[in-house]
Amino acid sequence: MSELMLAAVDLGASSGRVMAARIGPQLLELREVNRFANRPVRVAGTLYWDVLALYGGVLDGLRAAGRDGGRLDGVGIDSWAVDVGLLDADGDLLGNPVHYRDPRHATAVPDVHTLVSAEELYRISGLQHLPFNTVFQLAAMRGKPGFAAAERALLIPDLLAYWLTGAVGAEVTNASTTGLLDAATRQWSEELIERLGLPRGLFPPLTQPGDRLGELTVEVLAETGLAGPVPVTAVGSHDTASAVVGVPAASERFAYVSCGTWSLVGVELEKPVLTEASRRAGFTNELGVDGTVRYLRNVMGLWLLQESLRTWQAAGLPADLPPLLHAAGREPAFAAVVDCDDARFLPPGDMPSRIAEICRETGQTVPQSQAATVRCILDSLARAYRRTVRRAAELSGQPVDVVHLVGGGARNALLCQLTADACGLPVVAGPVEAAALGNALVQARAGGALSGGLPEMRALLRETQYVVRYTPAPGSDAAWTAAELRLP
Repeated sequence: MSELMLAAVDLGASSGRVMAARIGPQLLELREVNRFANRPVRVAGTLYWDVLALYGGVLDGLRAAGRDGGRLDGVGIDSWAVDVGLLDADGDLLGNPVHYRDPRHATAVPDVHTLVSAEELYRISGLQHLPFNTVFQLAAMRGKPGFAAAERALLIPDLLAYWLTGAVGAEVTNASTTGLLDAATRQWSEELIERLGLPRGLFPPLTQPGDRLGELTVEVLAETGLAGPVPVTAVGSHDTASAVVGVPAASERFAYVSCGTWSLVGVELEKPVLTEASRRAGFTNELGVDGTVRYLRNVMGLWLLQESLRTWQAAGLPADLPPLLHAAGREPAFAAVVDCDDARFLPPGDMPSRIAEICRETGQTVPQSQAATVRCILDSLARAYRRTVRRAAELSGQPVDVVHLVGGGARNALLCQLTADACGLPVVAGPVEAAALGNALVQARAGGALSGGLPEMRALLRETQYVVRYTPAPGSDAAWTAAELRLP
C-alpha cells in the first residue's frame, strides 16, 4: 500500500491527543484531531488517573480521525510508563489506576529491597531507582482486596488496546519500565517475579513494536462510526520510545532530550549498561524500537514550570508563558539553581515556594519575581541536561556531536538556547510531536507503507518536519564551567 491514514494516540501526563497521520514513502503529514485533558483525581487520600475519561477521549479522536480522513487504516497507542490497571478473572477493571505521584508507592521500597537489593534489581532490570516504578507499586498493593482479585496487570497503553481489541499483551518498551523485565534478555524476569512473591499470571505475553495486536471490535466500530477492519498495532508504547523514533538524527552520535512534563535525557545504544557506576549515576536502560536501548536518566522536566504557572494562576497572578519567558531571558544567568530531582518537587503543589525554600537552604538569592523563578527553573534544567548528556556519553562510550530536543519543550526557545550553551553542543529542536510521529512511523512500516529501519524513518522525518537549530553562544561553555565551580 503506497499511503496509509493512521491514528496515533499519544497520552501525556497532562493531556491526551489523537493525531491523524498520512504516511507514504515520501509523505509524512500529521495533524491533531482531538485533544483532551488528563486530570488526575484525588479520592479519600489517593491520587488516581481517570482512565475511563481518557478512553472516551480516544474514542472521540478515532471518530474524528475517520471522519476527517475518509478512512482509518490503523491505530497505535503510546503513553507514560509504570502505572497499571488490574483486571479480574472476567477481564473487568478492578479500579482506576493509581497515579505514580501518589506517595503510597514509596512505602513499599524498603520491603522490596529486603527481598532483592537495589544492586540486584539494577543488575537484572537495568532500571533507574524511582520510588514509583511498577515493582514498588505492585508491592504496595499487596494485602488489598483488589490485588487479591487481580488476574492481569496491564500498563496504560496495553489497557486501552485491550478495550479496543479484546487482546491482552504487554508491549516491551513500556514493560521495560516496570523493573520486572530482564534488560539483557528482553523477557520478564522469572527470578524477580518469584523472589518478590508476585503472581506470575499478572504479567501477560510480551509484544514487540510492529506486532499486530488485533482489530477494533464491533462495539468500538459502532461507537466510532469507522468501517472495519481497522488493525491496532503495537508501537513503542512508552511515549519516550516513540519520541526517540521521532528524533530526526542523521548519525548515531546524538543525545536526545524528550522534553515534556518529564525530561528523558540520554543516548541510543545497542546493549544495556549494567555497571555499578551506571546505577550510582541514576541511569536507566529502557528498551527501544528495533532492539535498541534507551540509556537515559529521568529529569523532573517542565513539571516545575507547569506547576508554577498553575500556582500563579490560582493566586490571580499573570500566568501567560510567552511574556514570562521573554522577561526570564533578561534575568541574570545562574542567579539561582536548584536540583530538579529534589524529591520535594515530585508532588503537585506550590512550586515557587518550594524553589524559594531550597534557594534559602543552599545560601542562594531567592527569586524575587515570577520571571526570576522561571529563569531559575530553566537554568536548572539546562544544568541537568549538561550533566546528564556528558555522563551518559562517559558511561556508555557513545560519542555525542549534537543534542536533539523533541517534545513540547522544543517550542521554548530560551530553554533550547540555554541547553545549547550548557552542553556546548548544537541543539536541534523539534519535532514537537515526536512521540506521535514515532508512533505513526512504526505503524506505517508494519502496514507496508514504509520500509527500512530507524535510519530510513529518521530520513523521512528530516525531509518532512520543521526543526530549529541552536548553536552555543561564544564563551558559553567557559561561563558554565565557571558557574559550576560556585553553584551548590
